Amino acid sequence: MELTRAYPSTIVMVVSAVFAAILFGKTAQAQQNQPLDAKPTQAPVELKAIVVNAPKMTAAPDNVNNPDQTVNASKTGTPLGDLPMSVQEVPRGILDEQGATSLQEAIRNGNFSGVNYGGTDSKGFTDHFMIRGLQAQTFDDGFSDGDQVNGPTHSLLGVERIEVLEGPGSALLGSGPPGGSINLIHYTPSAQLHWGGSIQAGSFGTVNGTAYVTGPTGIDGLNYRVDVGGGRSDGYRDLASWNKEIRPDLQWTIGDHKIEFSIDAQDYMATPDSYGLIYYKGAPISNVPFDAKYSTPFANAHGNYVRATLSDEWRISDYLTVNNRLSYLHHTLDFYSNGDSTHAKIKGNTFTGRQLRDQDDSLNTLDYQLEPVWKFSTGGIHHTLLTGFEYLDQDLNSAKTTADLPDIDNIFAPAPPETSVADLNFQCSPSHSCQNDHVRANFYSLYATDQVDVTDQLKVRAGVRKDWFGTSLTLNPVPGEPNRTANDGITLVQGNTYTRNDAPTSWNAGVLYKVTPWMTPYFGVSRSYLANFNSENTAFSIGPPESALQYELGVKWAFDDGRYVLNTALFDVKRDHVATPFGDDQIAFDSQRTRGAEASFDADLTPNWHVYANFTAEHARITDSPDTPGAVGTVPQGVPAYMANLWTTYRFSLFGTAGFHAGAGINYISRMTNGFANGYDWAPASLIENVQFGYAERHWGIDLNINNVTDQRYFIATNVVGAYLGPPLAAYVTLHEDF
Repeated sequence: MELTRAYPSTIVMVVSAVFAAILFGKTAQAQQNQPLDAKPTQAPVELKAIVVNAPKMTAAPDNVNNPDQTVNASKTGTPLGDLPMSVQEVPRGILDEQGATSLQEAIRNGNFSGVNYGGTDSKGFTDHFMIRGLQAQTFDDGFSDGDQVNGPTHSLLGVERIEVLEGPGSALLGSGPPGGSINLIHYTPSAQLHWGGSIQAGSFGTVNGTAYVTGPTGIDGLNYRVDVGGGRSDGYRDLASWNKEIRPDLQWTIGDHKIEFSIDAQDYMATPDSYGLIYYKGAPISNVPFDAKYSTPFANAHGNYVRATLSDEWRISDYLTVNNRLSYLHHTLDFYSNGDSTHAKIKGNTFTGRQLRDQDDSLNTLDYQLEPVWKFSTGGIHHTLLTGFEYLDQDLNSAKTTADLPDIDNIFAPAPPETSVADLNFQCSPSHSCQNDHVRANFYSLYATDQVDVTDQLKVRAGVRKDWFGTSLTLNPVPGEPNRTANDGITLVQGNTYTRNDAPTSWNAGVLYKVTPWMTPYFGVSRSYLANFNSENTAFSIGPPESALQYELGVKWAFDDGRYVLNTALFDVKRDHVATPFGDDQIAFDSQRTRGAEASFDADLTPNWHVYANFTAEHARITDSPDTPGAVGTVPQGVPAYMANLWTTYRFSLFGTAGFHAGAGINYISRMTNGFANGYDWAPASLIENVQFGYAERHWGIDLNINNVTDQRYFIATNVVGAYLGPPLAAYVTLHEDF
């Protein structure tokens, strides 16, 4: 631990020496030649859209809430300022300034109001997020991850920006999670030859590297881009991880068609820490070192996925564009992870009831989308009408068994006794969670969304989606497996197949009016349905779809041509028939309501000073729980009442040398509960500070990021038995080049 803590000071010294060399060299050159501040230091404007780290080498990053920015989540090419709903977009520039290399880091850095890491069934290593206190779903270029709980982790390799659609939105992105959707948008190939890369090194033995090349193939209209990346880390708390990824992409413009084919392949390993710091007397145990561990030393998770995507944008005329999109995803995840269940208890100073789960998941997902987009006018009213058909086929195999673990005798000096998997007895019984399940889902959908420009000031948006959900669950026999209980009291017997069919209708409607050029109030309402599909709780798949209803009232403010943007919103979201585990293989079907307010501020205070801040207040409560009536009125697991974040950067010259920049960030999150299932414990609130300093020329740059500068002990999420710790003081240096 001392070695990892020593990294920041070492890195600061190294980077300070590099900056001194840069400054000395430039100052000497300035004395011999013309002043350097007369030389251009920015990359040509046309490079910005295609260079991975371009925002680091330009005067300032793109604004987060630029009203003129169109987002893929709208599917109608509508600017943010004309959408009567909360949609947030964070460009690569801000992510690079913060030194983020993964989606988890991008979320934990507080870039999106109302979004936080964690939630029910979170294991600490998978990408599991909540929006407005409700479950969110992650998408890659508009295609879902398939498994709603144990989906793949996401790096930021080749990612141009991240979009967040808040609240139910199933008329846009499929079977709609109640919280909303997180959509990663990747760079597309360029017709100009460019290449570049980055290398990051820092605390906890962390090394990350990326490289890309893009340009023409020599065939008219056919361009390519290849991104490759990899990294490894010993991890704080010895939570080691590594990943390897490659993403080739071809885009061919031929006649009226723009055809694109990409493959994203990733192999990754992570170390689960399902217990984190266990709760003791209502809060995470405090009289232990930061690196005290209660999880199994050889816990391990290994996953790989391959996603192939083929799309055709066919511009038939100025009035009609037909988008054909097809995606195939294969994802496997095998892990040993401690069971975060009500079995685990503290008795005196002993931690007992510990278990280890061996789980193997394999998922294949085929997703086809046909979306004609019509642009026409009726009288003086302009319409952009999205129509669509989607077919989604998912095939999941999930097998798991559980082994008992020895007690930890002293919770104040934990030393997990187990040393090898070979010494454990994995079994299947009423007290040992197990399954060998096959889940198959076929979803068909028809949908339409009309973005209506009634006048230059009045905008109306309405959408409807008809889904046909068909799911089957086959319980392959496992010796010793007990019968399980699904929804509505149905007993699941091994060896049998159970099916369910539903045909819900989702919809959304909103209106926006530009009262003045700088003030735009809006109102929206949306209803969505979610067909449960995940390997963590396969019995959920044959339960009734979860439903959500949201009302949202907001005002969008934009001053000085979008230089200052303030978005404010009030929201009320109801979530019904939520399948919630409250014991081993026991399920409660709850209802939840979240009411709250949020605001995000995005401004260029000067040409060189950029500020982004957001604030969220949310009041989330369980409103109905027939199986666990004591839960009514309690706060759901992992939902903070308040979140506030700030990130600001300033670009400046030193001794006549331009290209320097400095940044600072603050992340606040209020306390979070572990839910009603195991005693209603709390993780405390936290306030974390981060700083950044860097230098960039036209083709290269170097940055130092120091996170958690006051070395606070804080928690990023809550689980049933314990809370997940955030990283301590850490420093990272990133060197990047682009040509």
